[in-house]
This record gives sequence, C-alpha cells and structure tokens, in this order.
Amino acid sequence: MIVTITMNPAVDISYPLTEFKVDTVNRCDIARKTAGGKGLNVSRVLHQLDAPLVATGLVGGALGEFIKENLAAAGMRFAFSEISEATRNCVAILHDGKQTEILESGPTVSESELVTFYQALNDLFKEATVISISGSLPKGAPTDFYNQVLDLAKLKQIPVVLDTSGDSLLAAVQHDNKPFLIKPNAEEVAGLLGISEIKNVTELKTSLQSELLCDIPVIVVSLGSDGALVKAEEKIYKVDIPKIEVTNPVGSGDATVAGLVSGIYHGQPLTDYLKKAMVLGMLNAQEETTGHVNLAHYDDFYRQIRVYEV
Repeated sequence: MIVTITMNPAVDISYPLTEFKVDTVNRCDIARKTAGGKGLNVSRVLHQLDAPLVATGLVGGALGEFIKENLAAAGMRFAFSEISEATRNCVAILHDGKQTEILESGPTVSESELVTFYQALNDLFKEATVISISGSLPKGAPTDFYNQVLDLAKLKQIPVVLDTSGDSLLAAVQHDNKPFLIKPNAEEVAGLLGISEIKNVTELKTSLQSELLCDIPVIVVSLGSDGALVKAEEKIYKVDIPKIEVTNPVGSGDATVAGLVSGIYHGQPLTDYLKKAMVLGMLNAQEETTGHVNLAHYDDFYRQIRVYEV
C-alpha cells in the first residue's frame, strides 16, 4: 500500500479567466473547488492508476470536512488527523496563458496534534510499502518534522519519496536517514547548495554530484518543458519530452510524483518509471481539473519520451 502525506492541505480553487484585470471586477463562469495540497493531488492521480493508497495529513474546520467529502465522493481511502484550526484555501487564477496563485499560509498546529498524527502514522506504516510526502509544513511544526517521518520509515524499511522545499528539504537531505527520492527544481537545488543560481544543464549535473546530495539514491530535477535531469546512484540521465499544448499546469509536478511513486511501488526499472512520471505530468497539464489525467493518451506520449545517460 502507498501512504501519501499532506501536512498542509487546502481547498484548491481555480478561476479560469480569458483576461485578468487588475483593480476592477473579474467575473468567472466556472470555478472549480477540489481537495488540494500537493499530496492530495498525488493521491488523486494514483487513484486513477488504481494504486492501493491511503491519504493522510492534518485537517480542520469546515474546509477540512469539504476535503474529506470530496475524497469520499471520488472513492478514495483517507485517514486524517483532526486539528483545532481551520484548513486553508489556495486560489489559482488562470489567465492569458499564465497562472497567478494566492496561497493562504494555513493553520497553526500544536505539539499535541503533531504527536497524535505521528502516532497515527506509526499504525499506517504497518501496511505501507511506499511513502509519499508532499508540500509544506504547517505553522507550529518544527522544520525537521519530516525527519521524524524518515526515521519511522527507516525502522520499517519503507522508501520515501519527498517533494518539499526550503528549510524542511535541507533538513531532510542533511539527515542521516535520507529519503529515497527527492524532486526539486534547479532553483531549489541551488538553494540547497547555497549558490545564487544554476545557469545550465552542465552546472546542474555538477551540482547533483555534490557531497550534500550524493547519498540520496534518486534525484529528479524538473526542467519544465525541457523534461528532467535525474541522478540515480552514480549516473546522470536526461529525460526529453515532446512539446504539448498546456491547458492548466497546476498539479503537473504532483502528477509526476505520482508516476514516480507508482513505479517504485510496482518495482519498475528506473527508465520505465521516469517515463511514466513524465507522461502523467504532461497529461495533467492538458486537463482543466488539477490532479486529473486522461489515460487514453498515455501510450502515445510514453513512446515519445527519451531517457539517456549524460
């Protein structure tokens, strides 16, 4: 079973607009509201792949209830821990081929709520074979909280796919019990290494071979429309993807994570699950609904992806 962890979920609200006008009224004919947060986007794509999973995290208030109702309506299994403060909203305004996001910081959690959640994880991990952790930590959680989850997973010998950023990502890559896979972008890799920027693929390749990152088995660095650069043990791979028409890019990185998690769960070779991940990311970008893929186009995209050592 796959356990997906979303510590700071949200109700995702998407407003598609033909034109976004500042300092005046914008009217939207179709607003979409879904259970969101990076880990729940991952969960929805895994559910479409018929992967056995349970989604967990922290929810509270009326918006927390909406999240549970939304997942239940989709037939998804979940086991959230309740908190006293309300879950947040996150708004994406899609306009002029661009995406403007307004992200609430969300609730503050207490130490006792974190202890309760950690105890619940201990029970969930008895069934788990892969763990997927996505997104930011809520206020009140220590920067190294994900390290506690990594320690618990290590005790049970469960691989962890970690998709986060900032201080919590740095804490995880510096930790003795490291995640099996991380998925930063080039800017986040530069931040980990304390450098201003990474200018090209050559510099990125060198960065992935740094001492800080060398002990992480797999690092998948998203390059947007240019695919990805991947470090797997001692080797570096480039993943090339076809050009596509993008409808809504929100959640495409999470769909990519779903592909990585699915591949690891099924014991697929690296090349195969990298292709799966890229396909799912592209399919999500072609849909209006976040965390949704049209699998009818899967094989066509899969055949167009190249993975090769560089």
